[in-house]
Amino acid sequence: MWNEILSLWSKDNLQKQAWKRSYEMLKITHEMFLEAVRVLREDDTVGVKKEIRAKDKIVNAYVWDVRKMVLTHMASQSPKELSQGMVLISIVIDIERLGDYTKNIVDLAVHHARLLDAKTFEEDLSAIEQAVKRLYAKTLKGFEEPDTETSRQLLDKYSWVNRRSDELLMDLVDEKDPNIPSGVAVSLGLYIRWLKRINSHLQNIISSQVNPFPKIGFRPTS
Repeated sequence: MWNEILSLWSKDNLQKQAWKRSYEMLKITHEMFLEAVRVLREDDTVGVKKEIRAKDKIVNAYVWDVRKMVLTHMASQSPKELSQGMVLISIVIDIERLGDYTKNIVDLAVHHARLLDAKTFEEDLSAIEQAVKRLYAKTLKGFEEPDTETSRQLLDKYSWVNRRSDELLMDLVDEKDPNIPSGVAVSLGLYIRWLKRINSHLQNIISSQVNPFPKIGFRPTS
């Protein structure tokens, strides 16, 4: 689908701008995400909060820009291009949500004064973190070099993340590690949930390359 969009809009400066702006949005949220994870889990310095919020405002403004660009383009084009325009609108909504969940992680880092230690669950949580980081980078690369087969493989390869996130959440609810303080358990639960949602939105973006608009966010059927 992305190849079709790029081919269809290659001669339209407005739509080239919209696609470029969408890529810039994803790149900004990627930077935000890496910083948010760092301040929560690797470095207890939270001075980046204002910087990340400023970047989120840029992302929000870009969402409005892309919507206006697509709407202006669609108003002067044939119905044939409606689906491609809707796909891009869907993508920027997912990117905007990525920014929101990243802000949530930064806010958690501010309130959780120490580095967040998952204790017994550290190995699993680290695996989820690293998987989401890799998927983010691969999603960004896919914007520059769309490849349908690679996208299908990514959807399969990272499908375990959401499942394992749910299992970790239930382990926390069941108090599998009774030595984890309640405040840490709540923080871990929120963080795991947001990682899962970030993974889901990345998969939505990837699925838009292999699925028609009505099936974006669902597993490819063929």
